[in-house]
Amino acid sequence: MPDRILTREFVLVFAANLANGISFALFLHLPGYLADLGAGEAEIGLIFGLAAVASIALRPLVGTAMDRFGRRPVILVGNVLNIAFVVLYLTVHTLGPWVYVVRIGQGVAEAMLFSALFTYGADVVPASRRTEGLALFGVSGLLPIAIAGILGDVILSVAGFRELFLTATGLAVLTLVLSLPLPERKPVATAENVPLGFWSTVRNRRLVPIWWMIGMFSFVLTGYFVFIRTYVDVTGIGSVGLFFGFYAGTAIAVRILFARLPDRVGPMRVLYPSIGVFAAGFVVLAAAGAAPMVALAGALCGVGHGFIFPILSAVMVDRAPEGDRGSAMSVFTSLFDVGTLVGGPVLGTIIAVAGYSTMYVAAGVMIAAAGVVFAVWDRRVEPAPAG
Repeated sequence: MPDRILTREFVLVFAANLANGISFALFLHLPGYLADLGAGEAEIGLIFGLAAVASIALRPLVGTAMDRFGRRPVILVGNVLNIAFVVLYLTVHTLGPWVYVVRIGQGVAEAMLFSALFTYGADVVPASRRTEGLALFGVSGLLPIAIAGILGDVILSVAGFRELFLTATGLAVLTLVLSLPLPERKPVATAENVPLGFWSTVRNRRLVPIWWMIGMFSFVLTGYFVFIRTYVDVTGIGSVGLFFGFYAGTAIAVRILFARLPDRVGPMRVLYPSIGVFAAGFVVLAAAGAAPMVALAGALCGVGHGFIFPILSAVMVDRAPEGDRGSAMSVFTSLFDVGTLVGGPVLGTIIAVAGYSTMYVAAGVMIAAAGVVFAVWDRRVEPAPAG
């Protein structure tokens, strides 16, 4: 009988990550509230950007704390901070320094929770089924995108932002409640797994190719997570819901139906075709002239995402020293914020100069080229075993 994935701890941390994800994703509607207060696009971008910078800056401390003191203290402190700062949105009535304080505080709390809950998820899945387990755990990060979009629209159509913030607070409290029964999962210290530290993990030659690949993956994700709204508005083709409905649907289906495939045939044999499918999704979106092509682009990108993220996650966990797993996961998750900070301005500039189609083609070419670089680089630092 294979090692079990659906243990009590897995179900609890899955549910906690799902509740936290929905709470955080409800703030995709925050730009509307800020606009009502009089904020322009530049100020909205600054408020979100500073939160991402704070999140990145905190990651070394979060990774070190998880490896030295355990996952549970970081999860609990992150939950308390998250509840506090989500509640404080109810006190934001004008633009000014206070809205920056609240948003940055929420960014800090989410940095702790995102890293610690994901690390805990990696801890509880059996090593023999790690890619499959992380693929299933990743569903708890994909579902909030669809759920929060619909839930937020419903709340705002019948009530207002106050009720949206209260709902997010309730979900933040639920995350804490689900986190309380989680036992500590810190590795037992031995001579072989003494933590070497965050920056040692950053420089680990077996992990650097993974940092490159996940960084480029995060960079191009900006192409639709940030710009699909304006793409639809400008071109009049398809809708945000259509793209992300097919995107999330296929990504979740891949993770449920084909979660065992990478462990059975080898992760790299699945990773490289998945990068190709992911790149093809951008090219299809660039050529889209009607709604069905937007749906197809969403499905192709969803298939790619459905495999790329859990495979890179599992390979990273396998290669990272056990005593530095928390630091490795903090580096891994921080690259999503880095990708957004860099990808937004770069891809936005391409749109301004050459249009959406050129940007999406460029994004597809970049992720395909990044995959080739990764294949060559990774082969040098991690040669295939004999036979």
